[in-house]
Amino acid sequence: MILVAPSLLAADYGRLHQQIRMVEDAKADWLHFDIMDGHFVPNLSYGADLVRQMRPVSTLFFDVHLMVEEPLNFLPMFEHCGADQITVHYEACSNLPTVIDCIRQQHIKAGVSIKPDTPVKLLNPYLDSIDNILIMTVEPGFGGQNFMPETLTKIKETAQLIGDRAITLEVDGGINPQTAELCFENGADVFVAGNAIFKAQNPAEIIRQLHQLGEK
Repeated sequence: MILVAPSLLAADYGRLHQQIRMVEDAKADWLHFDIMDGHFVPNLSYGADLVRQMRPVSTLFFDVHLMVEEPLNFLPMFEHCGADQITVHYEACSNLPTVIDCIRQQHIKAGVSIKPDTPVKLLNPYLDSIDNILIMTVEPGFGGQNFMPETLTKIKETAQLIGDRAITLEVDGGINPQTAELCFENGADVFVAGNAIFKAQNPAEIIRQLHQLGEK
C-alpha cells in the first residue's frame, strides 16, 4: 500500500491550518514534520510545540522526523505532543537502542533514518525493534533539493533487508510522481513530498498520482 506524507517544511506557515486541511481533504495519509536543530543539519525549523498545536487540527498520522544531534535529549519534549511515529537518525545517536526503547515506551512507533552515504547493513541489528526505515534521498537539511538517483540502490537493499517484516520503507528528498515511481519500483512504500505538493498548482492531483503508483 502506498502512503503519502506531505512535508510541512514546504507549507505556507501563514496558512498552516488551511494547508493541513487541504492535504487531508486530498486523502494524504501521513503528515511529515521535519525537526531540525542547526547542528546535525545546517538548518533550523520548528519544535514539539508546533506538532502539539497541530494535533487538534488533523486526524492524519503524525510522522515526526528528528534531524537533531543526540535525540535522546529531545524525546521528553515530544512525549505528549501527539506524534504517532518518531524517526531518528542512525548517525545522530550515541546509543540508538536506548533511543528506540524510549520512543516505544511512550507508545509511539519508532523509526530510524540514514543519510545517503550511510550503509544499509548498519540497520540490521535494529530490524526487530523498529517500525519504519527512512532513506534520505538528498542530504538532509533543506527542502527543494534534487533527488539523488544513486540512492535507489540503497532503497532496494533496504527493502531486501526488511523482507516480510512489518516495517514501512519511507523515502524523503526530491520526491515527486516521477522520482517516487523509481523508488516504488525499488521497494519504497511511504513517500514524503514537500515542494511537489505544497508548491503545486493542484496539490490534490499530485497526491492522487503518488497513490496511483500502487495501482500500476
